[in-house]
Amino acid sequence: MNGGNGRIGVAVVGLGVGEKHLQAYRELASLYDVRAVCDLDAVRAESMARQFGVPRHGGSLAELFADPALRLVDLCTPPHTHLALMRQVLDAGRDVVCEKPLVTSLAEMDAIEAAARGARGRVFPLFQVRWGLGFQRLRHLQRAGFGRHALVATVETHWRRDAAYYRAPWRGTWAGEGGGVCLTQAIHAHDLLLQALGPAAVAQAALATRVNPVQVEDCAAIVLQMADGSLATLSATLGAAVNRSRLKFVFADFTATGEADNPYRAGEEPWRFEAATPVGQAELDAALASFVPGREGFAGFLEAVHRALQQGHEQPVTLADARASLELVTAIYDAAETGRAVTLPLLAGHPRHGGWVPASGGFARGLAGDFQEPRR
Repeated sequence: MNGGNGRIGVAVVGLGVGEKHLQAYRELASLYDVRAVCDLDAVRAESMARQFGVPRHGGSLAELFADPALRLVDLCTPPHTHLALMRQVLDAGRDVVCEKPLVTSLAEMDAIEAAARGARGRVFPLFQVRWGLGFQRLRHLQRAGFGRHALVATVETHWRRDAAYYRAPWRGTWAGEGGGVCLTQAIHAHDLLLQALGPAAVAQAALATRVNPVQVEDCAAIVLQMADGSLATLSATLGAAVNRSRLKFVFADFTATGEADNPYRAGEEPWRFEAATPVGQAELDAALASFVPGREGFAGFLEAVHRALQQGHEQPVTLADARASLELVTAIYDAAETGRAVTLPLLAGHPRHGGWVPASGGFARGLAGDFQEPRR
């Protein structure tokens, strides 16, 4: 099910964020053959097909499977649709790339893992921010032996989302989006934390809805103890004046800091790598001199997917990675509602295994419009 010249035939389903995927496939035109686009909005589907030179467009996933050259389906649909659509793709014998969050509970994670075990196709969860060159330089240093003893880390996801963002009826709802800033916006930065420092061991959290009148949380303050003993603080809001992500990892031998005004590019340059001594800095700089940059973002991830499918390389992001991300989300929601520290990994039979929607329907509320302006 490959296109001409060994290219992989692909269809993109869901053309909101799917447009960014199409841009990446265009960059990788020697590797992928985009066969079709699919969206419930027929006008958008036709417009995207025309814009990107895609031969077929429509609103039904099932009709795509009639194309024998289609090998990979790229799902960019709302979170509550992911499980059913991934099962449909796997049942059709195709591989699937799926946007984050992969699913909206650990029980659904169990279900997709079971479906993948018996399928010919594979599931590729998407965490494209890992391919930012700044974060890749950090990983290069770690592979070279630096950063073995982590001390503390801070992760800030300070973005702005106003009422216009929530015009899509599924956004800001437990049933449609599955969660708020912890699940939807901060999930990439939190994945970088797990990649750099390893798994979390204990989570404490306070969540609130203070920016928009939505069901889910839009502010978060989280403290983690990692399995290696290091500590991390995570701060997230959707009410910041500007969109900015900031990550800082403090190791015994150096500190790495990345800050991005484009919130979706937290892993990209510029990053700073600072040692405590001139000798240490020289060693860092020498190690960084051997770093070979590659493609970033969606294109970097999809290039790695191609290597996995065509050359037998390891999957760039695994179902185990997706589970670790969702297990952290589950622990955060549990800690926020119960007020207790939550130990990870979560044990089988955890009360939030089937979902993390709070019993009260939400978290502490105090919307900006509820407060009077201070007297001047």
